[in-house]
Amino acid sequence: MAQEETYLNPNLDRTISLDSTLLANRKSRNMMAISPATNAVLNILMIIACLLTLIPIYVIVISSVTSEAALTKNGYRLWPEEFSTMAYTFLFSRGSIVITSYINTIISTLAGTVLAVAMVGLYAYAISRDNFKFKTFFTFYAFFTMLFSGGLVSYYMVTRQVLQIHNSLWALFLPSAFSPFWVIVMRTFYKANVPNEIIESARIDGASEWRTFLQIVLPLSVPGLATVALFSAIGIWNNFFNCLLLVDEARYYSLQFTIYTTLNNIRFLLENADKMVGLVNVSTLPSQTFRMAMAVVTVGPIIFAYPFFQRYFIRGLTIGAIKG
Repeated sequence: MAQEETYLNPNLDRTISLDSTLLANRKSRNMMAISPATNAVLNILMIIACLLTLIPIYVIVISSVTSEAALTKNGYRLWPEEFSTMAYTFLFSRGSIVITSYINTIISTLAGTVLAVAMVGLYAYAISRDNFKFKTFFTFYAFFTMLFSGGLVSYYMVTRQVLQIHNSLWALFLPSAFSPFWVIVMRTFYKANVPNEIIESARIDGASEWRTFLQIVLPLSVPGLATVALFSAIGIWNNFFNCLLLVDEARYYSLQFTIYTTLNNIRFLLENADKMVGLVNVSTLPSQTFRMAMAVVTVGPIIFAYPFFQRYFIRGLTIGAIKG
């Protein structure tokens, strides 16, 4: 009789079910656990992968401080056979122009990144809200510009004749500040990480739209906005097409365009060396080493800035990719 009562007790069935679940979870964790030997092998593989990633950067740096003759004769080495700073001397021989273009690039990158984050963040937030009446239209509008553009002629006419931003720092970042791709990514990010219940609670408490966005939505969206900021900064920093198309005065040149013109000058001198005998000693002009020095100068700031955005970048990019 006692056994029958125990068998009919529903609490016992619940206990058995709970124990079975815990046992299954424990077995699953044990199966997924990595042995010390496997962990050591994985660590070694990761170290090798990191070294393989760093070796090209190391070779670029070493090649930039190698003489042009040694690099041409012996190729790329892990250590300079003939140390020379001729490439950097030639690069910075233009002194004020290089410094000015560096300042222009830094200012345009900072201003363009802030503007891009503000525009993309606000636009994406608006079209992510279900109560926005025109969200379908503005979502399609952003998506449409990803597929079709007005072409180079209209781009040139709008920027030079309508906006009249040519020969100014605005030309370096304003045409590239808004990205419809990141609008779609941030729209997905808002929908996945900003629940409607939080927005509704803020509205019930009397918070305005601006206060809701700045004090509630913005802190929750730091990973996504940091990803937008990083990619926008890289795009503006590396862009030289806007400068090529819209800037005629050297005082507004970007760093990339200054280096581009310098490299073209070197190429012109080397191709016309036979016509300049006695005028220019082309044998001392850096060509390959100058390219390496150019890569070091342009990539260096981005490499140093990336670690500060890394944790936000990985999380924001992963969420945007999975939830999209």
